[in-house]
Amino acid sequence: MRLLLVVFLSVAAQASWRDALPGARTVGQGEMRWFGLKLYRAELLSHSGKYDPQQGHALVLTYARSFKADRIIDASLEQMARLGAPRARFDDWTAHMRRGFVDVSEGDALVGVLQPGKGIRFYAGERLTADIDDPEFARWFFAIWLDARTSEPGLRKQLLGGAP
Repeated sequence: MRLLLVVFLSVAAQASWRDALPGARTVGQGEMRWFGLKLYRAELLSHSGKYDPQQGHALVLTYARSFKADRIIDASLEQMARLGAPRARFDDWTAHMRRGFVDVSEGDALVGVLQPGKGIRFYAGERLTADIDDPEFARWFFAIWLDARTSEPGLRKQLLGGAP
């Protein structure tokens, strides 16, 4: 039993998003604001420091204020719907996000890591919260920030390494 506990703790200690994307380099970063209020700082990272939607990448959202997980889920679904995501999948996707998201306070980070061809891993800080095998969900989730039709084109430009 003790050996099993040691093995479990060792695996849990390695469950950082940085392990899922070793050597990650910043592609770009920016702030999400709403009526002048800073909501979060977003940072896009990849192996090469360049964005390729077919390669693994991470989006780190560091919150500037407190939000309940349900509010983050609702906002994510609202943005996906705005982009044309299939609403028939929203029940499944809500369940995915409920597993992956936690309530956040100022300074907390939520991280999504694309697993190409597989899906997405969510982390609360460095702690793995969900490993989701759903490539379609992963594509629509990252589209919130990275699709050309995003509701925040200035933030998208910054994330992709362009000037503010």
